[in-house]
Amino acid sequence: MKAVQFDAHGDRDVIEYGEFPDPEPDRGEVLVDVKAGALNHLDIWTRRGLPGVDLEMPHIPGSDAAGVVEAVGEGVTRFEPGDHVAVSAGVSCGTCEFCRDGEESLCPSFHIIGEHVRGVHAELAAVPEENLVPVPSDVDWEVAGSASLVFQTAWRMLQTRADIEAGEKVLVLGASGGVGHAAVQIADHAGCEVFATASTEEKLSHAEACGADHVIDYETNDFADEIAELTGRRGVDVVVDHVGEATYPDSLKSMAKGGRLVTCGATTGPNPGAGLNRIFWNQLSVIGSTMATPGEVDDVLELVWDGTFEPHVRETLPMSEAARAHQMLENREGFGKVVVKPDSEF
Repeated sequence: MKAVQFDAHGDRDVIEYGEFPDPEPDRGEVLVDVKAGALNHLDIWTRRGLPGVDLEMPHIPGSDAAGVVEAVGEGVTRFEPGDHVAVSAGVSCGTCEFCRDGEESLCPSFHIIGEHVRGVHAELAAVPEENLVPVPSDVDWEVAGSASLVFQTAWRMLQTRADIEAGEKVLVLGASGGVGHAAVQIADHAGCEVFATASTEEKLSHAEACGADHVIDYETNDFADEIAELTGRRGVDVVVDHVGEATYPDSLKSMAKGGRLVTCGATTGPNPGAGLNRIFWNQLSVIGSTMATPGEVDDVLELVWDGTFEPHVRETLPMSEAARAHQMLENREGFGKVVVKPDSEF
């Protein structure tokens, strides 16, 4: 088969699209004929190299993909050849105290397909049965292959960890990205008043189309000041901040008394000042969130499959142009997801 791959960490020039041995499904695994997959910022960080993550090289990136079941390994009961499936990339042990309590993303051995082990941006992928979800046959491959990671992440952040309620004010930073545009849709669907930041008029318009009630250009305005003005200096109940050091202080400033900041990442750096004085005086909560449980994945993807939520696709490229896809994410070009397809499917 052909696969996107790199044999050393580095810039985009380490990415190749070439021959790789065909995978064979082990016990409990499903062989998927990949039709489409999407990039996430995780793919960029993995390519550059993550502290403490020692990859088997060459590494195949990619945490999102969808396709048709080609074959199944021994012991597989949920799928058979011909089924349409999508990848859910979080892998847990299934037996620890957290897994037994239904909190698989807290598993001590939790890891992500495409980040810690070889991913799915290839013509074929062998995936554990537990990491596949059924896809209705009428769902487009671009949708099926780009929804899982960002929508499950945003769903757990807002519905489970922040526990949003109708009528609350929710600020989504970086609303033009994958998690951001999913979070806007989820908060809007829950009946919240949604505030969203982005960097261009086009991106702001897209955020409004996703359900944002108020949009803020963070390139020309201080978003904390804008939130103060828009809310009569009250602030918002929930901030979705996966940006990190660059935005964290203003995120705290934007929060109402008793507000919650929920984060799933730190794109600009992991170590901002804690802001403990503001946290204790305003009785704020700073909440971490990672991926989702299988039940949460099922809940949110049902709403994608029926059209309630929509992964916006900015561009679809052949896998041989994976370096260009990485460039689009690094340069923050466009709004939504970048999809790649095997060249044989393009």
